[in-house]
Amino acid sequence: MKLAFFGTGYVGLVTGTCFADLGNKVICVDINKNKIKNLTKGLIPFYEPGLKELVQRNLKQKRLRFTLDFKGAVEFADVIFICVGTPSKTNGNVDLSQIYSVAEEIGKHMNSYKIIINKSTVPVGTAEKVERIIKSKLKKPISFDVISNPEFLREGAAVKDFQNPDRIIIGTDSEKAKLIMNQLYKPVLRAERTMLFTDTKTSEIIKYASNAMLALRISFVNELSYLCEATGADIKQVATGVGLDNRIGSRFLQAGVGYGGSCFSKDVKGLAQTLEQHGFASNILRAVDYVNERQKKSLIPKLKKFLPNLEGKRITLWGISFKPRTSDIRDAPSLVVMEQLKNEYAVISAYDPEAIPEAKKQVKGVNFIDDAYIALKGSDALIIMTEWDEFREPDFELMKKLMRRKIIIDGRNIYNPDSIRALGFEYAGVGRK
Repeated sequence: MKLAFFGTGYVGLVTGTCFADLGNKVICVDINKNKIKNLTKGLIPFYEPGLKELVQRNLKQKRLRFTLDFKGAVEFADVIFICVGTPSKTNGNVDLSQIYSVAEEIGKHMNSYKIIINKSTVPVGTAEKVERIIKSKLKKPISFDVISNPEFLREGAAVKDFQNPDRIIIGTDSEKAKLIMNQLYKPVLRAERTMLFTDTKTSEIIKYASNAMLALRISFVNELSYLCEATGADIKQVATGVGLDNRIGSRFLQAGVGYGGSCFSKDVKGLAQTLEQHGFASNILRAVDYVNERQKKSLIPKLKKFLPNLEGKRITLWGISFKPRTSDIRDAPSLVVMEQLKNEYAVISAYDPEAIPEAKKQVKGVNFIDDAYIALKGSDALIIMTEWDEFREPDFELMKKLMRRKIIIDGRNIYNPDSIRALGFEYAGVGRK
């Protein structure tokens, strides 16, 4: 099948490349000349396990190519995916300008029946608006279908999630589109996996509701961590006990320094705005967002119990990305913590396996160091910001030799408090004894 993807961010690049790997002919389109030039050479603009190899293989097999040519891509494709950004505006509304811009280009250049798939996360009703825009730009009457097919790719596991989806949601009333989408996704479907067909509005809400529910679970357990700290309970055991209830389950019940990334925060705000625009209060969603923003600021008060005056103190961060196995620092808790430390006039060092190049572009006044142990030299405290695997079993004896004062603030609860204290460290986690 001939596919075109507008936008080469996480969603567009991963999805387009994975479809090419299934044997489809794929064009990925972007307006960024330098990005397209690099992608044509097989250079990936972000870290995602397994993606680089897939891109290079499919470029070599000529199933995948990258272009700036909107017109050529529209005319080439049977199915067009819209995968551009939908960032939050300052008031929390979703900025759909990139979606609408792509819709206009599709309408201008459409030459035959197409399926236009909205893969980006958008408010309910966006598919209908996209359809109206395309119709308004057509030079002659042409049949087409606009459908909703939200993405459920986790950064750091996006290739795996495409190849092994737990569900595929298709929003359309068109029988023709249903048949084509069945054919398109057939190679990754298994008997135990669900392809759910709905109308477009239901599909659009499913995406927002999914992310909001996961964010709610994170904020819920983070709020409970305060009670555990105040009473001497242990949040990890609380979460384990709650998660053993098969009606609840254990996933996304890990207390920490809060969620970040491009999805949860934006989507919680976007869904709240949509509810309010339809005349309904969004008390739960606003609370989820409030708790998360508060949680990002919770580590420095823990640190100040050990070091009341941080001026001139050397503080090391392990982890900058918002989660492991990605270079993405969008809305990362580390950015908040680094800003807090700068306001306290601390001397900051930071290490991350993948995110340093991006962090250097956005953050000033921080010493970014490419070695975790060198970053610790002379440090008064270590703050764990991201649960990269390499941080789970470090050389603690070497750490003690390198650090000036042996303080660990564990923002991801990756260590056992008793074990760490027995090694001679001062320790504070999130909701731990």
